[in-house]
Amino acid sequence: MPEEQRQLLQHGFGPFYREDSRVLILGSFPSVKSREAQFYYGHPQNRFWPVIAALCGEEKPQTREEKERLLETHRIALYDVIESCTIVGSSDSSIEDVIVTDLAPILAGSKVGDRIFTNGAKAWQLYMRYTRPLIGLPAVKLPSTSPANAACRLDGLIREWGEALPSLK
Repeated sequence: MPEEQRQLLQHGFGPFYREDSRVLILGSFPSVKSREAQFYYGHPQNRFWPVIAALCGEEKPQTREEKERLLETHRIALYDVIESCTIVGSSDSSIEDVIVTDLAPILAGSKVGDRIFTNGAKAWQLYMRYTRPLIGLPAVKLPSTSPANAACRLDGLIREWGEALPSLK
């Protein structure tokens, strides 16, 4: 199998939010599978959708339309900290040459306020380094739903995310 190449990439799809969104969850940068699907958390082993569905008392969405409906119904906004970067595949540890996303449109066009959460330590580190100095708002670090975070089981993710996001229940 050939070694993956370092690529300079753009995010590829924009933020997901509505005027009544009350929570913003930020990842780092879309994975290869998410970039292919042109929507968030596209890797079938990523536990984001099972966690959100469990917290919202819903069935796990299967299609993009079902995912969007779940987010809309429970007023959740999604985006990533990085708009553009150099990356190898989906490896957060390979991220360089960061251009940060502009969260101003989401913050101005929704009811998110300071309810900002990051999906994983890397997203939180990137947020603290690049975004917080620009907007001055804190973010809560949640454990990553990535399949690379094998140390955290699904039930643990649901518990920890539920403690941070009780309004979704």
